[in-house]
Amino acid sequence: MGKDKGDKVVIKKYANRRLYDTERSAYITLDTLAGMIREGRDVEVLDAKSGDDITHQVLTQIIVEEEAGGAGMLPVSFLRQIISMYGGNMQGAVPNYLEAAMDAFKKQQAAMSGAMGAGAFDPNAFTEMAKKNMQMFQSAASAFSGGSGASKAAKASEGDDVEALKAELAALKAKVDKL
Repeated sequence: MGKDKGDKVVIKKYANRRLYDTERSAYITLDTLAGMIREGRDVEVLDAKSGDDITHQVLTQIIVEEEAGGAGMLPVSFLRQIISMYGGNMQGAVPNYLEAAMDAFKKQQAAMSGAMGAGAFDPNAFTEMAKKNMQMFQSAASAFSGGSGASKAAKASEGDDVEALKAELAALKAKVDKL
């Protein structure tokens, strides 16, 4: 197995909470594992004893430690929304929605970085888009769960948000096309 970004790295987690990188034949820390992910490495974490795939739990642990360490990337309102959806009608749809939203965000980020030059990337340019996406997500969640938040005003606002996002996307495409 080479060290290409596309190769999957198998990490074994032992009962003593130690992580073993089978590619490097060395024990690693959660910070090292997080760094591998930031580099674009595809990692799979297996329980050393049972062989069960525990990637989800370990990646969640990394996020919890990052947040506890002061990174504060996940807003409280977002965390509340996620927690409120556990066990509800939306639980099955949320992972797919979040994955699609993150994929779209990465594509928008790449397009913006390319249009503005690598050194001039402004993360605040996504703030409004993210707020609008979150509003649409909350409206969709409310509609699926039958909550009272799906009022006529919210639906009208959602339509305006969609139109605004379409206009922003068209402007971004026009900038990219000019390059």
